Amino acid sequence: MLLNLEVKKEKKITRQRTLRKQIACRGIALHSGQDVSLTLKPAPANTGVTLYRTDVEANVPARWDLVVDTRMCTVLSNNEGVTVSTVEHLMAALAGCGIDNAKVELNASEVPIMDGSSEPFVRMIEKAGVVEQSVPRRVIRVHKAIKVKVGGAEVSIEPGDSIKLSLEIEFQSKVISHQALSLGLFNGSFRKELSSARTFGFLDEVKQLRAAGLAKGGSLENAVVVSGDKVLNEGGLRFDDEFVRHKMLDALGDLYLAGAPIIGCFKGAKSGHAANNALLRALFADENAWSYDVLRGEESDRAMDGGLHAQSEIVVSTP
Repeated sequence: MLLNLEVKKEKKITRQRTLRKQIACRGIALHSGQDVSLTLKPAPANTGVTLYRTDVEANVPARWDLVVDTRMCTVLSNNEGVTVSTVEHLMAALAGCGIDNAKVELNASEVPIMDGSSEPFVRMIEKAGVVEQSVPRRVIRVHKAIKVKVGGAEVSIEPGDSIKLSLEIEFQSKVISHQALSLGLFNGSFRKELSSARTFGFLDEVKQLRAAGLAKGGSLENAVVVSGDKVLNEGGLRFDDEFVRHKMLDALGDLYLAGAPIIGCFKGAKSGHAANNALLRALFADENAWSYDVLRGEESDRAMDGGLHAQSEIVVSTP
């Protein structure tokens, strides 16, 4: 007698994640120069990332369609005109650490710059701990290539099976010149390769920026400063190509304003905040270019940065 046995394949589905407990920091705002207190808090599943201004008691959701300024940083504004600026480094840390839901409380209109990178926020997340939630993690899957040009910048997103970024920049300064980098976000690559790359600027632009009411909190403690063919920071650069690594960090933070990880290949040439946001607007304007999905099986490992992965997973059975 033969028995027909139906064998079911188990496929793992990655769950949403939030912080285990709240954690706080204080720092200087890069552009306003204000002393800012910031607290990262756990948030329920399916709520995403929300910034809460305690000084005016207003929520500002971290969403691409609420970006209102991209000239020197990424600025968000809610329907009442309450803004939060310089969100990109914090958003990159949340993206790189796989945090889906979080409440960010701050008592000013700008996220503190810390050391100019995402690393202080990553350390905060590591110290607070990460917990998985009972809901599958939602991702945005790219189905066709989207390309936009903004000024001299060109960016695109194409279908792929993981989160991959490729970026090239070019400046007249011999310290920077032409730099290019390609990176897949898995096996802890964000933590090791991007998180500590600092923002940068040029000494001869400082007076102009401050006259415009910007960079009031900028210093060698929170930015790489280039003067002529020299880096003024004691100790020099953290990476030989720290400049392109920071631009990639910025792009990751800007793209996380999509509200979920984007499974696809991002490419940028001379890109910045304006082009990154324009790409998201073009992507979401074409309903055939993307869809929501969940990650299953080995794809989950390929598409996620493993730096802060928890061990437990939802397991579902499919025929």
